[in-house]
Amino acid sequence: MLGAIIGDIVGSIYEWHNIKTKTFPFFNERCHFTDDTVMTIAVAEALTNGRASDDFIDAMKKYGKLYPRCGYGRHFHRWVKLDNREPYNSWGNGSAMRVAPCAWYAKSLADAEDLAERSAAVTHNHPEGIKGAQATAAAIYLARTGTDKAGIKAYVENKYGYDLTRTLDEIRSTYQFDVSCQGTVPPAIIAFLESNGFEDAIRNAISLGGDSDTLAAITGSIAEAAYGIPEPLLAEALRFLDDRLTLAVNAWRTQKPYLASMGMPETRLN
Repeated sequence: MLGAIIGDIVGSIYEWHNIKTKTFPFFNERCHFTDDTVMTIAVAEALTNGRASDDFIDAMKKYGKLYPRCGYGRHFHRWVKLDNREPYNSWGNGSAMRVAPCAWYAKSLADAEDLAERSAAVTHNHPEGIKGAQATAAAIYLARTGTDKAGIKAYVENKYGYDLTRTLDEIRSTYQFDVSCQGTVPPAIIAFLESNGFEDAIRNAISLGGDSDTLAAITGSIAEAAYGIPEPLLAEALRFLDDRLTLAVNAWRTQKPYLASMGMPETRLN
């Protein structure tokens, strides 16, 4: 989930001030974490607390109330504040931006997709909301278990029907702000597919414009699984978190979920 957090932080200052270039300072003192980071950490906590739907609801409401001004969508913000625990049929990209821990906690590809559906459906129970989360989790799981880019692309296209044939140059010229899963997840995956490293993947995503922090969070979550994260970038990113979120991240890092327990190597693309 660290790749998602880094993508969110780097992209935070470009969400409302889009840039259509890969040339920009990677970190800036104005960078900050947003709802993408907060809800990714909430999903991680839910997984460690039991993986049930109620665990996801409890964690999201807890962190949403702890961090009420992080850029949530209007419907999610209202859901957090109310006692109501029912989903609201969202197709927004929030389900995909927060899903990364599911792919690391999963014991299999099917488990990753099941956990992704569970984490999405507590709020984003629209088919597109669930699809976006599952496609993202599948890409992360496949990347971390050694599938190459061609295999990831083929799986996502065949299973989820996303068009991943366009190039970033083709997308960039007309891409606009889009908070839907269907308008965010495919470009984010393409940004990873065209990358040559972790930082390059983040730069690809942000260069598209649009919902920059969420695009970069999704791309970064896949890129982490494929490339790993350079330690200096991780150290720089973590200084933007407060003590509570830092503790949560460190707890996740030291927990070593199913990847380690299954003896599976963290395969990296070159």
